[in-house]
Amino acid sequence: MKVIRAKEFTAEHSWGALDIANMNGVTTRLHWTREPYKWHVNDGEEVFVVLDGCVEMHYKENGEFKVVKLKVGDIFYASVGTEHVAHPVGEARVLVQEKEGSV
Repeated sequence: MKVIRAKEFTAEHSWGALDIANMNGVTTRLHWTREPYKWHVNDGEEVFVVLDGCVEMHYKENGEFKVVKLKVGDIFYASVGTEHVAHPVGEARVLVQEKEGSV
């Protein structure tokens, strides 16, 4: 049993994470950041939930570059092969579920 106060979580560096659970090879992690991640493609699906702050998600769909602004409570689903990168606007906390060992 755990209770996690997401708004109180910080890390030593951007994209530092608190491991919450690993369920049959799918990890759930809480990330804190104030800097962009890097362009990447996961080797599985990814669910990205903004818990605090705002994140601009840059992604490519059918070869076209797109950006969507995600606010608290918004969810971004990256299917297999979706190239994407998260750019926080200031400080943000996000919950990410993905295949264990993904980028």
